[in-house]
This record gives sequence, structure tokens and C-alpha cells, in this order.
Amino acid sequence: MSQPSGGGILYVVSTPIGNLDDITHRAVKVLASVDLIAAEDTRTTKILLDHYSIRKPMLSYFSRNEGQRAPQLIEKLLQGRSIALVSDAGTPGISDPAYSVVRLAVERGISVVPIPGPTAFISALVVSGLPTDRFVFEGFLPQKKGRRTKLEALKSERRTVVLYESPHRIRKTLAEIYEHLGDRQVVVARELTKKFEEIVRGRVHAVIEELAKKEPRGEYVIILQGADDIQKESEPAL
Repeated sequence: MSQPSGGGILYVVSTPIGNLDDITHRAVKVLASVDLIAAEDTRTTKILLDHYSIRKPMLSYFSRNEGQRAPQLIEKLLQGRSIALVSDAGTPGISDPAYSVVRLAVERGISVVPIPGPTAFISALVVSGLPTDRFVFEGFLPQKKGRRTKLEALKSERRTVVLYESPHRIRKTLAEIYEHLGDRQVVVARELTKKFEEIVRGRVHAVIEELAKKEPRGEYVIILQGADDIQKESEPAL
């Protein structure tokens, strides 16, 4: 892995969202070659590294320490060290603080190289059965302030809508979607690529009833039917 003179390289490395076999050969090579791995949770990343017999120093980088850690990582990069940035699962920068250090690296003229791989919402979207030609990713809804406003705004969103949700809020969020957006088609996916992978499809009320029978576990991806598809669904066949 060559480096430009006078600076290191920041590799943004996608890692498996569950199944440890879902990692590219290139990602394994990069993780084994860098000087340092910046990980959202070093304990989680160690499981992956051990699986591939990789021994590299790690430094934690997550939402609560990004203000302190990002400048430290930039300093190491400016000294010529190569760093792999990873999240607990999937592609860094999707609903996690990777943006902060990537932005600083770009501003300082440091090379930033993507190492593509799995992303939970893309995996869920492509098997949802809802339109994939136009979609919008909204990540997690606001927990308190602005939550109702966001839901009301999504009511008229014409594209397929993609959200993330935690297990302890999934039922509440679906109930609010039913209240503000109506009984449209929805797909809820959890534990993707894992042993207990589950994808539930149907109208919002039916999915709520289905999830009520089970203990909520794992992070969820919610795929919502957009306003354009609702309109097409209601148009009479010629």
C-alpha cells in the first residue's frame, strides 16, 4: 500500500454487518497492512481481527470521543502513519461519527481511500420489494425534538424511505409511522446476514402485529413505501 510523500492514508473500511465471511479480500489486506485501526468499539473489532489472525494496535473512535480523537488521528496521519477507520458493522460514515475525521482529513489534504463492502440499509432495500430506483436514507429519527415534524415531512416524500431503529424503540416508531403516515407498505429487517435474520413485509398495522409476538432484538432497518408508489398502487389498471 503506497503512501504519498509527507502523509499517511486514511482507509475507510467496510466490515461485515453480521456474517464474518462478508468481508472483501482487499479489506482484510488493508486491515493487516495499516499502522493503526480506529474502531468504534475495539472489543467488537477484535473479534473480526482475531477471525482473520490480524494483530494491529487499535484506538477507540466513537461519538462521545470524536472531538478529541479526530485531531489525534489527523496528527498521526500527517506524521505518515496509515490508519484504517472501521465501525462496529458495515460502512463507516453511515449513522456514525466517521464524517468528522474524514472531513478533517480532506481539509488537511490527506488521502482518504474507500474500501467498499456491506451496508445494512442497502442490503435491506434491495430485498424489500419496494422501489429501489429512487430512495432517501434518513438514518435514525430524532428521539425527541423534531420527531413529529420529521414524520409529517416524510408523509409526502415521493421516494422510498429508509430508516434505522433500535430494538427498544421499534414498536413505538412503527406506531408513530401508522399514526402520521398511514397504513402503507413497510418492510422491517433485522439481524441481516446472521443466524436469526428476519425480514417482515406488509402493511404497517400487520407488521406491528407480527413484531408484537416477538422479543425485539438487534438493530432494525425500516423501508417505507414512498408517496409515488402509493399513488401508482391506487391507480386503476388499464
